[in-house]
Amino acid sequence: MGAGPAGTSLALRLARADQAVTLVEASPPESLDRQFRGEALMPHGLAALEAMGLLPLPAAVPQRPLAGWRFVLEQRELFRLAEPLEVSPAAVPCTLISQPALLGQWLRELQSLPAAQVLLAQRATGLLWGGGRVRGVQLADGRALEASLVVAADGRGSRLRQQAELTLLRTGSPIDLLWFRLDGHDPSPLDGCFTTVVGPTGLFSAFDSASGGVQLGWVVDRQPSASGSRRNALESDATPWAERFAALSPARLAAWLRASADGLQEPVPLRVEVGQAKRWWRPGLLLLGDAAHPMSPVRAQGINLALRDACTAAEELLAALSPAAGAAEAEEEGAERLDRALARIEARRRPESETLQRLQADETRRGNLLRHQGWLRRTLALGAPWLGPLVAGRWRQQQTPLRLGVTSPMGASGAAGSPVRRQ
Repeated sequence: MGAGPAGTSLALRLARADQAVTLVEASPPESLDRQFRGEALMPHGLAALEAMGLLPLPAAVPQRPLAGWRFVLEQRELFRLAEPLEVSPAAVPCTLISQPALLGQWLRELQSLPAAQVLLAQRATGLLWGGGRVRGVQLADGRALEASLVVAADGRGSRLRQQAELTLLRTGSPIDLLWFRLDGHDPSPLDGCFTTVVGPTGLFSAFDSASGGVQLGWVVDRQPSASGSRRNALESDATPWAERFAALSPARLAAWLRASADGLQEPVPLRVEVGQAKRWWRPGLLLLGDAAHPMSPVRAQGINLALRDACTAAEELLAALSPAAGAAEAEEEGAERLDRALARIEARRRPESETLQRLQADETRRGNLLRHQGWLRRTLALGAPWLGPLVAGRWRQQQTPLRLGVTSPMGASGAAGSPVRRQ
């Protein structure tokens, strides 16, 4: 349930292995191409794709390596680091992709496989239960879709998680985001870098999108509701948004933003939700991706952990469904084998998602400190020639687990945690 990165990649991996799978998505096909979808595949996300046999990425998918990371304080560059951050012959750069295009390619392949069925614009209205376990889903069109396992990859607001009474323990976030797309004059002066800019009136990040244009995220303080976040940010200042971005930026970027003001689209408010389901599964039901652990957008962990979840789930489920497993445990029902696999999936994946959520929170706190403490910004900006390299070294070290992960998505016999360079 859910045609995002977790649901679609898992369905494709299972169908390629001739396991009967139905992928159900509530949105119509045109809605999959919404304005904001994560684009950054970190090395640990690429490793998961490699392990699932989903690399190289289809040539039709817009993609490009990120050139580096740049931080600007008080209109001065504090530091810039090139990709890949790791010093190793096997290191691969963070890769930007068009997520809608990638999902579209995977969906088309799924539709061509005899073991797969794809149902778009179909909403689940409830779970089917029997004998103390989930037996399938009830669809809005009246059909009862029976299954030996339901995988809920239906996002942070997961209806299936709620219906199964799997409590989400929210840890909260001090920030929300306003997300913008800018179709400006090419090329932008970002030089292919993910650029974070902090000044007296705010903090934003910007990068050249893989599918063209520039994506910008403006940080706002958390409000009681998502609409409150938008009203607070939009109504408290009548200054045009392009001018707000430009006022914080170095001269070259500021001039480009002002010249491109007509291409700046209206912002999409993004409410940041972070948490962990108290339990990821019930007999016959598994939560994956944001349904199990809603992630902050910091360092693009949502898409990457969704892929790592799917990689582990595919390995465990295929092992539980294999003829060898049935022969070795002839007295154990197939449903029980599946449930044991669900418990192993949670045990293997929960520690990494919890650790990376804590690291995301640490990075958010550092960003808020810079956003609210002018003396600190000015000190770092004035001392950039001397302090910049020190801050850059520390920041590089802090990024390692957010880029490489903290556990392997594969078992002892599976792939290693680093991807093969295939871009």
